[in-house]
Amino acid sequence: MLTRLLSGDTPRSGILTVFLLLILISLAFAPFLFPGTKSLETAARICIFIVLVASYDLLLGYAGIVSFAHTMFFGIGAYGTALALSATGAGYFPLVWGTVAGAIVAAIFALAIGLFSLRVKAIFFAMVTLAVASAFAVLVSQLSWLTGGEDGLNYRIPRELTPAFKLIGGKVFGVTVNGKVLAYYLVFVASLVLFLIMLRIVNSPFGSTLKAVRDNAFRAEAIGYRVVWYRTTATVLSAVMAALAGSLLAIWLRYTGPATTLSMEIMIDILLMVVIGGMGTLYGAVLGVTLFILAQTYLQDFMGVAAEATSSVPLVSALVAPERWLLWLGVLFVLSVYFFPTGIVGRLRERARASGR
Repeated sequence: MLTRLLSGDTPRSGILTVFLLLILISLAFAPFLFPGTKSLETAARICIFIVLVASYDLLLGYAGIVSFAHTMFFGIGAYGTALALSATGAGYFPLVWGTVAGAIVAAIFALAIGLFSLRVKAIFFAMVTLAVASAFAVLVSQLSWLTGGEDGLNYRIPRELTPAFKLIGGKVFGVTVNGKVLAYYLVFVASLVLFLIMLRIVNSPFGSTLKAVRDNAFRAEAIGYRVVWYRTTATVLSAVMAALAGSLLAIWLRYTGPATTLSMEIMIDILLMVVIGGMGTLYGAVLGVTLFILAQTYLQDFMGVAAEATSSVPLVSALVAPERWLLWLGVLFVLSVYFFPTGIVGRLRERARASGR
């Protein structure tokens, strides 16, 4: 049953299996294991970004396509939900049709980009996607009457998904089960389902063909595969998944703006997470996102504690000062690339294969 659920793509490493199970259990019971607003925000962000990064790995790791437009699709999904809720008020119907509309618009944009650009060389396609994404971000910022401009949009979501709603009068394991907890489980379940769908896609015959196209497009074309069709389909699927991740973010934050969905910083973070976890394996997205977001969220706090503990040693306390957390995050990334050139998942699987010989 588990193998069928994982589409036959098991972790193939004992250590990796343990890590994945720990992450799954932690996210499944996050409201009760890690009570508090900050920890719940972190868990929800991890769930959403697992879908976003896995969708990008579907494009980069499996199809071999370098794109800088992924945050555009992410933003289209978020703005689709935000605009629907802003225009018609809080309700499940606008939430659903806004999400569906965002996914459809993202698919149309991806189809247009794919059909017009995927015939060119990889570097030119990357530049085209960068130009389109930049133009889209500027357009969103300029259309303040529609998108709220740089200030973004604030809107209401169904009351059952807000902290004001109480599902149970008392507490469960010391936690009040309110609408915020329900919203978290909506994000968690939707993210899990989307991840399993992508796992099914990459382990299907379509996914195998994608890898063949990635490895040698000329050979794949020679034996009868329509390379442009497969690449365009991968681009559309990736865009739809990114748009759905954007919709989840819009529901969770109850705010959508350029900084939260369309910024180039998010695109760079996505690339870092894919590389850290390992390209060409969706499990890499799970590990990469979890490690990166935990470091991004808690590294500064950890360094503050370290700075206080080493306050008697001036040089050391200055190096671990909280304001230098980005420097150490960069160091951790460089070290991870050096010691795990195939990503954490790739390294763990290589180790498992070597020990199994």
